[in-house]
Amino acid sequence: MDRLNVIFLFLILIPWTVFGQAEEEIRTPSIEEVISLRSVSNVQISPNGKHVLFQVESTDWHNNRFDSELWLSRDGEPPFQLTNNLNGDSFSPVWSPNSDQILFLRNHNDKNQIFFINISGGEPQLLSYIDKNIQQFSLSPNARTIAFLGEEKISEEEEELKKRYGNYSFHDQDYRLNRLYTIPFDSNFVLNEQITSKKDSINTVRPKAAQITTHLTKTTFSINNLAWRPGSNQIIITHQPNPNVTSFLESDLSIYDLESQELKTIVRNKSVDSFITWSPDGQAFMYLSSIDNDSTNFILNDRYFIYDMVSSSSKEIASSFDENLQNIIWMNGGIFATAYQKTTQPIFQINPTTGAVVNVFKDKRLISDISVSQSGSEMAIIARDGNELNEVYLGNTNKYSFKKLTNINSQIKKWKTSQNEVISWKSKDGTIIEGVLHKPYNFNPAEKYPLLVIIHGGPTGISLPHPVPSKVYPFLQWLDKGTLILEPNYRGSAGYGERFRSLNQRNLGIGDSWDVLSGVDFLNEKGLVDTARLGTMGWSQGGYISAFLATYSNRFKAASVGAGISNWVTYYVNTDIHQFTRQYLLANPWQDMEIYNKTSPISYINNASTPTLIQHGELDSRVPIANAYELYQGFQDVGVKSNLIIYKGFGHNITKPKERLAATWHNWQWFGKYFWDEDIELQ
Repeated sequence: MDRLNVIFLFLILIPWTVFGQAEEEIRTPSIEEVISLRSVSNVQISPNGKHVLFQVESTDWHNNRFDSELWLSRDGEPPFQLTNNLNGDSFSPVWSPNSDQILFLRNHNDKNQIFFINISGGEPQLLSYIDKNIQQFSLSPNARTIAFLGEEKISEEEEELKKRYGNYSFHDQDYRLNRLYTIPFDSNFVLNEQITSKKDSINTVRPKAAQITTHLTKTTFSINNLAWRPGSNQIIITHQPNPNVTSFLESDLSIYDLESQELKTIVRNKSVDSFITWSPDGQAFMYLSSIDNDSTNFILNDRYFIYDMVSSSSKEIASSFDENLQNIIWMNGGIFATAYQKTTQPIFQINPTTGAVVNVFKDKRLISDISVSQSGSEMAIIARDGNELNEVYLGNTNKYSFKKLTNINSQIKKWKTSQNEVISWKSKDGTIIEGVLHKPYNFNPAEKYPLLVIIHGGPTGISLPHPVPSKVYPFLQWLDKGTLILEPNYRGSAGYGERFRSLNQRNLGIGDSWDVLSGVDFLNEKGLVDTARLGTMGWSQGGYISAFLATYSNRFKAASVGAGISNWVTYYVNTDIHQFTRQYLLANPWQDMEIYNKTSPISYINNASTPTLIQHGELDSRVPIANAYELYQGFQDVGVKSNLIIYKGFGHNITKPKERLAATWHNWQWFGKYFWDEDIELQ
């Protein structure tokens, strides 16, 4: 039995609540153990407020995948695992209106299909009469109809053309639209009429005469979101010209009536219009819109509106709130949401009448998800402090008093974790920059330490305090070697307002390097850093900044560039989101080649001396692999030590545990050799 399978068996045999307690001594975990941490997400409280459903992600080393399954806490009791799909995830749960049944998606026969389960447990049942790959689904308010989105079927004419001419496509033109479908649903029938498939022992249901109805067949747009209007037979849809990723900039909102089959477009602006949530009575809904801004809306704050169904008019809300809202829910009692406030994420309540935004809960540093009951009295959240992993909590919206339902942090109880703090410093132009400083377990402020800078992606990402940061970097192992790690929230990061996000327009790389290097200088002035041992790394935009630092600066002893941009021209003509580049550089290359050259790492390749590891997914469409090849060849031509590692079959992120383990080990090896002068072999 190989090493990974032994670890896998070890993980599944230890109960969740005692995970990590076998070792009595405080110790540094292995890289595999860090990758194997369970985590919680997507909390959903039942409409009656009594039960809490959530997803748990675990690591299946044997099948080389991260597995997401549903867990349930009934009546506030300790949660239990509700689903166990051996061949894929169970996700996107939807409560029935009476709070006793759950529908969810599960990968089955290479399709996302709808399953059904009672909260008392038992085996999930496949609604096998829906033989489509479902992208999103919703249960009607009366629980009698399921509406869902899926790709339209390929036509017979297209099938014949493929048979004759083979497989080819016209770029940005060959796609299948996402259509709206409905199917009758009777939970009583489902419970009573089960058929067991001989092929895979899955319980299925096949109601008589059940037929999928395809709607809006004559429309030429693609639907990317749907939601039933409360108390009605109407569905609101967000639609765009086609399924291509950049087409969302032309999205609009329409109401479709299933009885009359009438479609009415009700919000149509020049730029993005996107549905968020209905009011509880269905008389209004909240949406975001960029109105006519399609040139800087990636950077500026989202704008939020309430549309009144009676008057057919919109009004803007939360206009004075200087950040983007997340996890927005409109229930009795108001609109609830979260938002980053620097490195915190509290809960806010928005008054739908006045549009005022009030901070109502900040007892935990970071609230990453919220769900509110139908009455608005009960709330479930996922939250943590800076030295914790996320846990699920159940409480109320009157006193904001919460009870912890999970015990995720038991996994790291005996681990040496990051001792972190949020620090701030002035950048070259006077801008205040924050960052998370991770310190070794036995940190001594009188000593000088090697410093590794790990840079988040985005640029509108954010680094937050965390006891076990990982990504594809061995954080805890480096801390154990006696290293400081700085995660800077450079200009453009989320959580610091609209003006801060705008500071790297036409200043990419250059302004970012100011922020990183001034952070290094700040720590050096505090007497904490051995400036002869500096390293930098990051993924995506963080990879780009690390590439810029490795070519523009000679201060770093080693670097790692993950899925990074090396040449903005190369990026612009290859990426699937051309608008990103135009919004940050305010021009395309043919209008202003100077700004493209000024902000591209490859422009400074003759200055480069930093040994650099380049990591990239083979099928990356967001930052295409041409960027990796170009940077690698540049380093080779000027004689800088470099390696290019390509992760086969992956896009912009490394989404399987074995390859994530490999990527982490590759960084461990690279910095071992060029940072610590150690030769490390894969184990």
